Amino acid sequence: MKLWQKGNYQSNEQSRVVEHFTVGNDRIWDLRLARFDVVGSMAHAAMLEQIGILTQEEAVQIKDGLERILTEIKAGEFVLEEEVEDVHSQVEKLLTERIGEAGKKLHTGRSRNDQVLLDIKLYLKEEIKEITQLVLQLFNRLQALSEQYKNDLLPGYTHFQLAMPSSFGLWFGAYAESLVDDMELLTAAYKIADKNPLGSGAGYGSAFPLNRSLTTSLLHFNGMNYNSVYAQMTRGKAEKATLVAFAGFASTLSKFAYDVCLYMNQQFAYISFPEALTTGSSIMPHKKNPDVFELIRAKCNRLQSSPNEMTLLCNNLPSGYHRDMQLTKDILFPAIDTMKECLVMLTYSLQEIQVQKDILKDAKFDDLFSVEEINKLVVNGMAFRDAYKMVGNNIQQGNFHPDRQLTHTHEGSINNLCTAEIRDRMLQVVAEIK
Repeated sequence: MKLWQKGNYQSNEQSRVVEHFTVGNDRIWDLRLARFDVVGSMAHAAMLEQIGILTQEEAVQIKDGLERILTEIKAGEFVLEEEVEDVHSQVEKLLTERIGEAGKKLHTGRSRNDQVLLDIKLYLKEEIKEITQLVLQLFNRLQALSEQYKNDLLPGYTHFQLAMPSSFGLWFGAYAESLVDDMELLTAAYKIADKNPLGSGAGYGSAFPLNRSLTTSLLHFNGMNYNSVYAQMTRGKAEKATLVAFAGFASTLSKFAYDVCLYMNQQFAYISFPEALTTGSSIMPHKKNPDVFELIRAKCNRLQSSPNEMTLLCNNLPSGYHRDMQLTKDILFPAIDTMKECLVMLTYSLQEIQVQKDILKDAKFDDLFSVEEINKLVVNGMAFRDAYKMVGNNIQQGNFHPDRQLTHTHEGSINNLCTAEIRDRMLQVVAEIK
């Protein structure tokens, strides 16, 4: 069954070849949209009754039929039959078979174009809310580790060279704060998705007096896409905004995973994990490979390409709907899965991270304290440039032996993590996703 069929449609070998190509992966992806398609249809039916297109009896029949389908979807019993093109066709087919003529009236004032737009926006809103909670779990874990290890020093690097003393608290806390900025992007994507396109039809509205404010309220949208042409132009736009947000998170997670892989190296040995979170070698029995973090890094690097992929798909299209948009699902849905699994896995792994204590006591880290020695000379009255030259000469001549005591100011800057302030900012951003 196809919503666009007219009269007796006869399938033949040629039509089957074309159908296989044009349907693509939609029969797989559309199962994700089934629940939202039914919920959207319920709101549309309620609106059709309100404007007099459906009788009260017909509206009740449709509502009861859709509720039965929704129950089947939630129970995992809903399937797309072999001859059915997409989820929209399957829902209408089941409904009409079960309640009769009233089911044929449901599509009044609606196009498959605004129907799929609605489904994807409802789906995006729910997925963004779920991902927000996963981000919060990772954020909370990083903040807890930041406080737990704020007094444990860690070498700081610039250009991969020893720079100044840092701390594990600063390291964990930096990634926690990075997630806050990333969440700003996700909040923006949510706001773009949180606008009702239903009623825009195929992009040019409807001759029926549709009550779009009613469906906006019933579907819990914050607003609507007012211009019907623009409503169709949002296909791909909401998806791209979401992928841009994912790229932000992916950048943070990829960088953190790189740090973890580096710090687990035996020549660094700043952190470690239990064997269950590492993998071994088939010929080298000493190996504890950070495969989990290497895969997080790789998956997140791929995620950062997804906005560009979406751009290449949509960027050279004029206004109006084009079948190219079907392929947005092939980019968006796997990206959502990858984003979620990386957040879950990283949060899970960090429960078991083991931090090496007293790293900076090793003499190879003496140079980290050069700025501390300069600052002490400056405090005692020496000009900064003279102090810089003196300490630099001592280092070159092998005569630099710091006392390894951080100044009160530097110690404070390492330990003052502003955890509460960063958490408040995160909660403020998250509160915008309603």
